[in-house]
Amino acid sequence: MNRIFRLGLGIMTSIGGFVDIGNLVTSGITGARFGMSLTWAIIVGTIGMTLYGEMAGRVAAVARRPVFQAIRERLGVRTAMLNLVAFVLLALLTLAAEIGGLALILEVVTGLNYLVWVPLIGAAMWLVVWRWPFSLIENLFGLLGLALLVFVVALFVLPTDWGALGRNATHPWVPAQDGHPMYFFYAISLFGACLAPYQVVFFASGGREEHWTTKNLQEMRLNALIGFPLGGLLSIAIMAAAVVVLQPARIDVNHLGQVALPVVQALGPVGLGLALTGFAAAVFAAGTECTLAIGYSISQYFGWQWGKDRPPREAPRFHLACLGAVLVATAFILTSIDPITVTVVSVVLGAAAVPLTYFPVLVVANDRTYMGRWINRRWTNGIAVVFLVGMMVISIVALPLIFATKAGR
Repeated sequence: MNRIFRLGLGIMTSIGGFVDIGNLVTSGITGARFGMSLTWAIIVGTIGMTLYGEMAGRVAAVARRPVFQAIRERLGVRTAMLNLVAFVLLALLTLAAEIGGLALILEVVTGLNYLVWVPLIGAAMWLVVWRWPFSLIENLFGLLGLALLVFVVALFVLPTDWGALGRNATHPWVPAQDGHPMYFFYAISLFGACLAPYQVVFFASGGREEHWTTKNLQEMRLNALIGFPLGGLLSIAIMAAAVVVLQPARIDVNHLGQVALPVVQALGPVGLGLALTGFAAAVFAAGTECTLAIGYSISQYFGWQWGKDRPPREAPRFHLACLGAVLVATAFILTSIDPITVTVVSVVLGAAAVPLTYFPVLVVANDRTYMGRWINRRWTNGIAVVFLVGMMVISIVALPLIFATKAGR
């Protein structure tokens, strides 16, 4: 039973990090606009996240070093600083999107303007990071996030044409009214939603929090191989539900509440309650992951004491970094910038920044000094290199596509 509960880290990472506000929004938008023709982007992104997540977890377990400490030791202070700055800026933007997304969920529930909820959400997120035990966070939000499986149930209740969904997924097409730039912009957004760099930092640092060693490698791999694909499955289910309900009605998703419409049509108020519970759990969990990942990365780079379960008097700078991250992200959303726009931009920039985080992980995972006999296998390196080259191409075209498509509008 204890081993089952320990899988909560992988479940939380998939539900709260994989299916976060970015994935909820982009899956809904792409399903409504492109049908299932972008399913391949979620599948490829899931494979990449699973591959590099396993690598980062293995580095944490074998080298017994968190990600940014290993990066600094292996690549040097200056290169690691570039990685750190890029990572923190992107994670702050992602955290702002999570806070704004949760505020939008509460707007749907209460009818109050989302800006009313933003400072309260920021305060709640900080209190959870500061006061709640790590095990409580991962298990509670992991279990509540499983409410998103209601989208899978909805597909069986709705008049779903499974054959049409399958043909659409296996024969991608570009709608004439959108064109290739818009299609590939949203393909990149799905990649970014699946491959958010903070997931790698959180997953590996969480392993160090739980004191992973080589004895935990099997457990770590189960976390990665079960958790991340589960997130991918839920993303595809959300996309498919949008295809069944939103696309025929020509509803263009511009609010998070519209993503839940397929569940409402299938299951009524009960379905809506489950969907909103899953949304809130996933987005809040992702926000705590982002917050912790920022504190982890800064503390690991500078060699400070860090750890979720360390009280502030033992790791004051770690907790201050987490607090600062929440304050900056909250202030950014309070400028009244559209949270959906922030979300879409953050996931596209996240895809562009993937090489900065993932390349160092690949380097360390192939270093015998750190990994001994647990270095990457040849087939792992082959897939990882092909994947990384593809992401480098994406990093080049991402910014031009943001301007060419006006951030997908």
